[in-house]
Amino acid sequence: MDDQSCSTREAAEALGICVRTAQLWVEHGRLRAWKTPGGHRRILRESVNAELRAREKECGGGSQNFDVLIVEDERIQRQILQAKVAGVSGEISVRTAYNGVEGLIKMGERQPQILVTDLMMPGVDGFHLLSTLTTSPLIKPMQVIVVTAMSDEAIQEKGGLPEGVVLFHKPVQIPDLLAVIRAYYNGWSLQRKTLG
Repeated sequence: MDDQSCSTREAAEALGICVRTAQLWVEHGRLRAWKTPGGHRRILRESVNAELRAREKECGGGSQNFDVLIVEDERIQRQILQAKVAGVSGEISVRTAYNGVEGLIKMGERQPQILVTDLMMPGVDGFHLLSTLTTSPLIKPMQVIVVTAMSDEAIQEKGGLPEGVVLFHKPVQIPDLLAVIRAYYNGWSLQRKTLG
């Protein structure tokens, strides 16, 4: 980074996010940037520093909750899942996104312990979202749960799902989904008590 600006890659490295997330933050105005005559983005260093200061403030101010991110384009389904998952424990923080782009942005802000995602969504769909997660070295392991109306055959035609993904078909049986989330939450809670 020079005194005033940096490249997208330099900003991503400083913030601990992937380059694509940095690009999305620029497109959504979260990072202030401009393009050089050659078409390269230059991001204001102060914009990156502001993000780092905000992150430090967030990390320093309060307990670390178990975080679940729900990426679902159907509003009613998103609200139902959010309410049900939040009811598992008061220590669970539930955030939502309506498509893959917003999901990636929110994961750049704070990576969840569990990602619950649909596959067929407008813009960046669940397949692209999962592909980005599996190819980014900056994304730490998280449990991924897919909730979709697609058949197993249709999923395979699109290339299948990464290893370790838990699959639920719509209409999802909420108690079954909550049982999986509860199991991961209980493991996290036990680990925190052991370390603490």
